[in-house]
Amino acid sequence: MLDTLDTMTSHQTTQTMKPATAAKKLGVYLQATPAEFQEGVVTRSELNALQADPPEWLQELRRTGPHPRPVVAAKLGVSIAGLARGGVTEPLTTEQIDALKDEMPSWLRQERATQAEVRKEAVRIKEKQAEDAQKRAARADEDARS
Repeated sequence: MLDTLDTMTSHQTTQTMKPATAAKKLGVYLQATPAEFQEGVVTRSELNALQADPPEWLQELRRTGPHPRPVVAAKLGVSIAGLARGGVTEPLTTEQIDALKDEMPSWLRQERATQAEVRKEAVRIKEKQAEDAQKRAARADEDARS
């Protein structure tokens, strides 16, 4: 029985992912990556190596873009839906993002305000849940004593 278990664990397969998944995990726009990255598969160890010691192409993409929507949204301080409401549907470069920040169109001001309200509400809910949990724990403690 033990021999069987030993042989079962020695046949592990290497975990791979599609280039789109790897690009998403790296925070880069897939179509801007080198062709060999787009056409191959990426192993977990290759992804870890790219994250630990990014090659020049990855550093440049992260620095200048074009950036995928989640990165654009984060850099602008808005949600992905907010980007769409503002008419931003394409990847943007860092230069374009900086220009938008400088220009600060009304949609961006509005979406940033909305995002700030969402964050504030999330904090309020989290604090309320913590307070409720404390009250429940105190009641349970009192019930255990009586």
